[in-house]
Amino acid sequence: MQTPAPFEYERATTVEGAIATLAKIGPEARLIAGGHSLLPMMKLRLANPEYLIDINDLDELSYIDERITEIRIGALTRHAELLESELLARRAPVFRDAEEVIADPVVRNRGTIGGSLCQADAAEDLSAVCAALKATVVLRGPEGERTTGMNGFYIGPFTTAVGADEMLTEVRIPLRSGAGSAHEKVERRAGDFAIAAVSAAVWIEGGVITDAGLALGALGPTTIIATRAEELLKGKPPSEELFAQAGGIAKEDCSPVPDGRGPVDYKRHLASVLSVRALRRATARALQHEDR
Repeated sequence: MQTPAPFEYERATTVEGAIATLAKIGPEARLIAGGHSLLPMMKLRLANPEYLIDINDLDELSYIDERITEIRIGALTRHAELLESELLARRAPVFRDAEEVIADPVVRNRGTIGGSLCQADAAEDLSAVCAALKATVVLRGPEGERTTGMNGFYIGPFTTAVGADEMLTEVRIPLRSGAGSAHEKVERRAGDFAIAAVSAAVWIEGGVITDAGLALGALGPTTIIATRAEELLKGKPPSEELFAQAGGIAKEDCSPVPDGRGPVDYKRHLASVLSVRALRRATARALQHEDR
């Protein structure tokens, strides 16, 4: 039976207290909420933190709030809450698309958006969702808060810009008129990690795409933001030909590796097909609410 290495445990009662412990212990301390990624890695001795800080009691980090220009999501918000949110279904439906194909009810009831993003697994769905929506994340440490976009959040496989004495406290989704978004995923079985996944977002005014987000999951060492495809889409009216061109760029710019889920050529093909599907659905949703 596999068991983790010995560790100390603390149950945090405040965000400030959790940050203070992180600063005191240093890199050997880890935060835990749902634990569905960290605990299996600890059992396999792939992660060996000396100190676990349980943040499940920090209810102040569990919320989905709409502001004038953005939606703010607390880091401790559970997958189930994201799935059930009517606000997200209306303003950023890509969340519901993704949550419907994430794991199973047990994981969705305990796993959190903050934990998913900080795990930095390239095959994790919400990273692509947040990247396509051009989200920013709030990181809080002893010196206060700072923000970073998703394009600067992932710095390598399973590695983020969160400092050893910092915690991710909030995700901010910008709100703009004419928005539409969608998530597409191919998996071996229901609830599995993706063979390939694509999140797309478009903003349309006057029949023209004014901005676009396209992010690829499980198709490289980290979540890939398809910036060349995004630039292609801007300033043009949506069309199947345009989506096919963007999908072709996504196919070129991803960097999948062969594994038990499929060979490289198959995964590149999925990058193209799923990009077209996600852009098509995102655009249909944007056109329904262009005057929003």
